[in-house]
Amino acid sequence: MEFIELLGFFGALVIGVVLGLIGGGGSILTVPVLVYLLMEDPVTATAYSLFVVGTASLVGAVRNMQKKLVDVKTATVFAIPAFIAVYLTRKYAVPAIPDSLFTVGSFEVTKNIGIMLFFALIMLLASYSMIVDKKKKLQEIEGEVQYNYPLILLEGIVVGFITGLVGAGGGFLIIPALVLLAKLPMKKAVATSLLIIAVKSLIGFLGDVQNIDIDWTFLGIFTGLSVAGIFFGIWLNKFIEGAKLKKGFGYFVLIMGIYIVFKEFTH
Repeated sequence: MEFIELLGFFGALVIGVVLGLIGGGGSILTVPVLVYLLMEDPVTATAYSLFVVGTASLVGAVRNMQKKLVDVKTATVFAIPAFIAVYLTRKYAVPAIPDSLFTVGSFEVTKNIGIMLFFALIMLLASYSMIVDKKKKLQEIEGEVQYNYPLILLEGIVVGFITGLVGAGGGFLIIPALVLLAKLPMKKAVATSLLIIAVKSLIGFLGDVQNIDIDWTFLGIFTGLSVAGIFFGIWLNKFIEGAKLKKGFGYFVLIMGIYIVFKEFTH
């Protein structure tokens, strides 16, 4: 096994550790690790990422359910439009994207480059949400949980489409929506978002099963390392305050997003 491949599998462990430490965001590293260290093409990498993100989020959701922090009804209301959008995006939209998108001068923007550039944009948005403390910005409204169904439907479709294209969980979009559109308290919103991410990511992955030749052994090892990393990260939480690391990790994601843009434009 080459050093860069070993680094890729170590990256799988790091993804889990970050998830265990800061409770989200770590999955945004899955696609870059798969593409740049383990040499998977972006379409396969986004499919594998859905499985890894879905499994890791499910582990977190089960832990939160045991603590009675997950609002299952709200998760169901938000997850239905999201998982339909993810599934349709993976099964029909992604395979329909042409291999060559457009040409600027002598530079051809291919399907793979387009996916990675869009992914970099999502990384930049996610980094902003980690660097800026949303908990202070979002106004929590105490009282009964209410649903703004038209906006929830729209949000579910948009988040589902983005998740389907780039294979990331989209927690930075879901958590504010849960607070603003369902009036959930922040702690419950964070916990409930994991169940939504798990359901939509794993159902979205089913849309890939017929379209992509999946290496189940490789995917099983990568996912297993990420899940092991989660438990290690949870253990580390006893000694390190995850919240303090979130801003620092946000800056790392920002640098990674800029690196992806640079890398794709200098192919």
